Amino acid sequence: MAAHYKGANPPSIDKAIEAVQPTSANQRSWDSRGMAGKAVKAYRDSIGGTPKAPAKTEPTRTAPTKPRRTTAVRTKPAPPVPVAVQTPVPPAPEPVVRESVPQPVEVVQPAPVPQAEPVVRTDRKTVRSWPVMVIALPAMVAIWGGWVGLGGLTGFGDINLLPGIVTDGGWATIDSAITLPIGVEAYAAFALRVWLSGQVPARAKAFARWSAIGSLIVGALGQVAYHLLEAAGVTAAPWWITTLVACLPVAVLGMAAALVHLMREEG
Repeated sequence: MAAHYKGANPPSIDKAIEAVQPTSANQRSWDSRGMAGKAVKAYRDSIGGTPKAPAKTEPTRTAPTKPRRTTAVRTKPAPPVPVAVQTPVPPAPEPVVRESVPQPVEVVQPAPVPQAEPVVRTDRKTVRSWPVMVIALPAMVAIWGGWVGLGGLTGFGDINLLPGIVTDGGWATIDSAITLPIGVEAYAAFALRVWLSGQVPARAKAFARWSAIGSLIVGALGQVAYHLLEAAGVTAAPWWITTLVACLPVAVLGMAAALVHLMREEG
């Protein structure tokens, strides 16, 4: 009815039922199954409330319904689920660590490299050194005389090497002026030889070069000083010349010792 009237005010369900009921006294004949009562109940439930029943309306009798028989369905019991039994797992064996024994390493000696033998040239003529002795002889005489004479002017003289053993003026008495030419000129020649040999370390070579040049210059100055003093008739050299000449033996000794040490520094 609600669908038929589409939201409008529908007539009461009781009135509608009375309008459609027949006038016959036997009311069960037209609604033997009680469908009208079910429809009324369903409609009332749908509209959300139960309206008041009319005062003179007889209750609708519905036919008793037989209870439905229910059949029990037998279900087979589920088969038992087998329970898995966990067996204990044995522990894994510990790894055995083997110590590595160091093997002896064979040392391979490198093959000796054949050294080339020095080639000796037989066709080369050797320069003789005896002419140098001839040239050095007059120079040695002049240098010797000059240093001895300068030594006499600067206080060098006869000394007894063995005082108390040999009397003065004996064979042990020498002129100390000879120490000047032996010390200065001999060292100059030795340092010049070391410088030009090429067989010494670099430091020794440099020291020999400068000391040889210095000794030759000092020797030349000594010769010049002696001849100037002798030509002027001076019997005693000035004090500053005497000081320089007296220091020459000590200076020569120090330079010779230093050069020898530098020669042995690197083998």
